[in-house]
Amino acid sequence: MKGKVAIMTEPMKLAFAEYELPPVGPGAVLVEVVRTNVCGSELHIWKGHHPTKKTGVLGHEMVGKIAALGEGVVTDFAGNPIAVGDRIAATYFLTCRKCKPCQQGNFNLCENAYKYWNKNAEEAPHFHGSFSTHYYIHPDQYFYKVPDNVPDSAAASANCALSQVYFGIEKAQLQSGETVLIQGAGGLGLNAAAIAKEIGAKVIIVDGVTSRLEKARQFGADHVIDMNEYDTLEKRVHLVKELTGGAGADVAMELTGVPAAFNEGIHLLRPAGRYVSIGNISPGQMTPFDPGLMTRKAINIISLVRYYPWYLNKALQFLSSKIEKYPFGEMLDADFALEEISEALDRSASREITRASIVMEK
Repeated sequence: MKGKVAIMTEPMKLAFAEYELPPVGPGAVLVEVVRTNVCGSELHIWKGHHPTKKTGVLGHEMVGKIAALGEGVVTDFAGNPIAVGDRIAATYFLTCRKCKPCQQGNFNLCENAYKYWNKNAEEAPHFHGSFSTHYYIHPDQYFYKVPDNVPDSAAASANCALSQVYFGIEKAQLQSGETVLIQGAGGLGLNAAAIAKEIGAKVIIVDGVTSRLEKARQFGADHVIDMNEYDTLEKRVHLVKELTGGAGADVAMELTGVPAAFNEGIHLLRPAGRYVSIGNISPGQMTPFDPGLMTRKAINIISLVRYYPWYLNKALQFLSSKIEKYPFGEMLDADFALEEISEALDRSASREITRASIVMEK
């Protein structure tokens, strides 16, 4: 049997290739991709902004059905029995548990996280990303069985957007009764809103796209700030202070991927506030910054890339328990076929859609 892979030959250019499905080694899993999303990370890569990823197979946010199990694989990483045909979600990175960061407990910073990230599609096992009909999960890649009540449309976002912001919110130690200000109402922002709301926080979301702000209310936002209406930093700062009794937010989260948002964030926080930076992942994209204000306000900057791999299981369990409360399945507002990936990327980059999804059955 053969599978198809979408390959970025250079930024903004895509080609397709077919390969024989690879044999599955001990400890590995081969899945048939059911649904895979266009994440903000893909957009950075697509535009050529990633520091190392300039070509190769894209895609990492996905849910798939087990097609083949390697020797010794009988459970997921939470100990749940698995079999061919089960739906699973996998972390998009490796966690070797042997390198120095892993030994120091920084499992999100594993030196081998992207061991297969930049490999050419011609190199076995070929299916290095989820923008393909199949995806090869390596032995050090944590994966978890998807709860039965979680639909594919919700599970597909678990291994990046939901897990990432779950990790960020817990690193910021957001408490019930605090106010969190979320910059960006894309996939990351909507998931963050739901988690923060369940903790008991007041949620404020800032964005400039009306459809995104409408969706933010469905995901628990108590207040939304339209950047078209509040079109200056000063206006937004004034409104946030009004909404927080003159103090500013306790926690802010930069989830836009827009460098200027980082500079704005410290203005929206109270003194000694915590600022979680996740969205900006492309080095070299610069913005003016006021370090004196940061120091005067004693802002605690928490910058995060990836997450501890077991947060994927936490994310899936959160989905299972809250699937009736928030419209997770509606977060993906545009479906595309595998052959339409270029269109999905371009329309996502222009913010015509909140979150595009590639559905293999289409």
